Amino acid sequence: MTGQHDLEKLLASMEPKLQPEEYVFCTLPIEEAEKVEVHPISTFIESEGVTLILRKQEATNAGLEFIYPCRMITLNIHSSLEAVGFLAAITTKLAKAGISVNPVSAYYHDHLFVPSNKVEMTMKLLAEFSS
Repeated sequence: MTGQHDLEKLLASMEPKLQPEEYVFCTLPIEEAEKVEVHPISTFIESEGVTLILRKQEATNAGLEFIYPCRMITLNIHSSLEAVGFLAAITTKLAKAGISVNPVSAYYHDHLFVPSNKVEMTMKLLAEFSS
């Protein structure tokens, strides 16, 4: 199952779902990231350290410094990793509204991390794609 490629179908059928938790971004040196007892929903290893995306409460409980309190919106359509323009169309629309977004593509879905205080406007703008 490779997912949807057609841009019009992707945009019209993405069914954005707002996840209930608030998330944050943290960074740790690689050797420290292996020792910290947290359960990030995403990690990415860079030369400067490991980026963790995790629930804000979990970061607070672990005493981790964090940035970018945000909410996650899951786009509930199985998008192909080879689809062209899907995230570009979305991020362009959000950028025009002054909303930053950090997208993460996984095997089945794309996920948008947007500032917590901009989530209502983001959901409204995403709904415009299917109307």
